Amino acid sequence: MLYLLVFLQFPGESGFRFSGIAFGVESPSVQKLVQIVLITVVAAIVVVGWRWHGYVTNTESPYDEVGIELNSRMPGPINKWGCDRLHATFGNVLPPYGCQTGDDGRSWR
Repeated sequence: MLYLLVFLQFPGESGFRFSGIAFGVESPSVQKLVQIVLITVVAAIVVVGWRWHGYVTNTESPYDEVGIELNSRMPGPINKWGCDRLHATFGNVLPPYGCQTGDDGRSWR
């Protein structure tokens, strides 16, 4: 059974206390498994986001293969922001894959 777990932070007498609200919790082992999965997903998002941000804000080259792939797979507004950052830094070079427009691939979007 899947469940939703929400933690709220309240000021308490000795620092902060946490109040948890859980729905449909079956056993501690299921809780632990869901906790591990959620931590893994959040960690993966942080690592990919950090790598992508490092690529779009770099000043060395717009042609990093991993960065190009990450940026080209980002959702529309995030990809556009990344392409705008790259264009501001490397405006006089050919745009990387994912930041190209037109049929010739030589212009920035």
